[in-house]
Amino acid sequence: MTSALTVYAGALHRAARGGDGALRLVDPAGTLLRHLDTGAWHGEPTPGDSGLLARCTGPTLDVGCGPGRLAAALARRRVPALGIDVSAAAVRLARARGADAVVQDVFAPLRDGRSWRHTLLADGNIGIGGDPARLLARCRELLAPGGSVLAEVEPPGSPGWRGRVALTDTRRTSEPFPWAVVGVDDLGPLAEQAGLLPAESWTEDERWFVCLSR
Repeated sequence: MTSALTVYAGALHRAARGGDGALRLVDPAGTLLRHLDTGAWHGEPTPGDSGLLARCTGPTLDVGCGPGRLAAALARRRVPALGIDVSAAAVRLARARGADAVVQDVFAPLRDGRSWRHTLLADGNIGIGGDPARLLARCRELLAPGGSVLAEVEPPGSPGWRGRVALTDTRRTSEPFPWAVVGVDDLGPLAEQAGLLPAESWTEDERWFVCLSR
């Protein structure tokens, strides 16, 4: 079976060339969990990004930056930003559009030793690793005093879940990997476990976001 990184890289490259980069997130039985529009990640900031970007008022770490939509937008605003992603293909595409980006696992020691004013978890990236409390705790470790985690979450009433998922396109399906989905209603207990405080939540263009402060 193909690795998730290979399936992901293929979709990114097809989308970059103007082709069909659509991906689906499915459970082990093949049931659709979410459509992933990789084509939109190659474009300008998408509807709902403006409030997220406006809250990045200092050095920002974009976790799971993909092809660099947000990191590049911050660079254009002269906000210091670094994108990290485990996909070398994503990092190459992010750099090509002017973002500062490196191949990096968020749970590994960061080569850049800076502390960050903000860490970004956009586009569902709060699910990275399948353990949101662990991921949020790691993001807290990377923050400077007074810093914040800015995360995109599911709307009120959405059930959270954790489990094994796979990526699939029209060609192949990846090996399963751990993932999670977090609703805005779940953030209180998760933030407490991670040593963070819910400071703000907002919605824009039918997307939901939270700010968690250190």
